[in-house]
Amino acid sequence: MSESDDDDPPQLSAHTIAALQEFYAEQKQHTDPGVDDRYNIGVIEENWQLSQFWYSRETALRLAQEAIAAVGDGGRIACVSAPSVYQMLRELHRDGISAYIFEYDRRFAVYGEEFIFYDYNNPLDLPEKVTPYGFDIVIADPPYLSEECLRKTADTIKYLTRAKILLCTGAVMEALAAQLLGVKMCTFIPKHTRNLANEFRCYVNYDSGLDCGT
Repeated sequence: MSESDDDDPPQLSAHTIAALQEFYAEQKQHTDPGVDDRYNIGVIEENWQLSQFWYSRETALRLAQEAIAAVGDGGRIACVSAPSVYQMLRELHRDGISAYIFEYDRRFAVYGEEFIFYDYNNPLDLPEKVTPYGFDIVIADPPYLSEECLRKTADTIKYLTRAKILLCTGAVMEALAAQLLGVKMCTFIPKHTRNLANEFRCYVNYDSGLDCGT
């Protein structure tokens, strides 16, 4: 072996290069989704440290369709800590409705002007463009199963709307949800892409298509 051979940099095999390219492409997709698939549920991965658990596609579709039916053409929908529903609304390409995503996770800022940074710890710390009672329906999924989180999220909901509320949270929060927001539990049971330890339910304050009990 010549001295020049020793100085040559190591060469990667074609297989290794292809594997690296695939890895970097996946990483880019997770942080910078393409235009064509940026609304797909799961394109932004769950961050368990932020208590993120995405709905199944079937549940996201059902809730999105419910919201569209509830507001009609020209309606305004706020998705508070419920990105899966927002993504499904936009995947349905409904130009006749306005939808906004209120989220703490700034990865969702890829959705441009429809992204509104939201921290439930400061429930009324919202930009000036978010006016009181400006939405026809609020779909909210408080990130934590605690009385404090639900109370603060309820403050946000009551600021955003005087109309329809679709709340998704644990069954154990039924009494508090009714007290704070005047909502009742639906028979429809939402599902997540991962099984959760706590029973999860939907609650509304209007006659909905989610088979609500009396």
